Amino acid sequence: MRVNYGSPDAPDLAAAGVPGELDESWLADGWEPVLRRWLADAVSASVVEPNAMVLATIDAAGHPASRTVLCKGVSPRGIVFYTNYSSDKARHLAANPYASATFAWPLIARQVTLRGSVVKVDRAVTEEYWRTRPRGSQLGAWASEQSRPVDSRSALESRLDVVTERFSGVEDIPPPPDWGGFELQPSVVEFWQGRQNRLHNRLRMTWLDDRWTVARLQP
Repeated sequence: MRVNYGSPDAPDLAAAGVPGELDESWLADGWEPVLRRWLADAVSASVVEPNAMVLATIDAAGHPASRTVLCKGVSPRGIVFYTNYSSDKARHLAANPYASATFAWPLIARQVTLRGSVVKVDRAVTEEYWRTRPRGSQLGAWASEQSRPVDSRSALESRLDVVTERFSGVEDIPPPPDWGGFELQPSVVEFWQGRQNRLHNRLRMTWLDDRWTVARLQP
């Protein structure tokens, strides 16, 4: 379904699976329950990769960089993603431990953006998640020196062959020492709900003076 938000005769988004008007009362229990609900709604709507989010970081020179990663954990503290700690994003976070992440679900006319500090998760958390990954993904993490140049696709596949042989007799492959999770702990969370005539609903939560405040923003 294509939704033209700029047209006065845009389709009824409530009828398209976007029930109810986003209201301040939805956030009475914080941002996490609403994010979880919208993630579940994206799954129900058959959104491809519903947990995909665009992660923006700042490098040591102050230049922004963005890429799509998968959210692998949601808690009242924040959202978790995993990567090689030598990757570009990890080096950016070492220099500037602050990031922005945006979930965008055009199919259901919703978006959530979280901004805040980023910390490494405990090694035990990484190991617990690692055990849920398919063996092929585990081998791929060992084979790839993420973000570093490689001569060719065949050279990368050869690296995979080497690690596959290395772990051929190992039932439980351990996570690489330089691979693990980050948790973005938001201080700002914004919920966006598309509506006709560009009169979209926007609610921003801000952590200030040890409490969350909610403000409605004009679209």
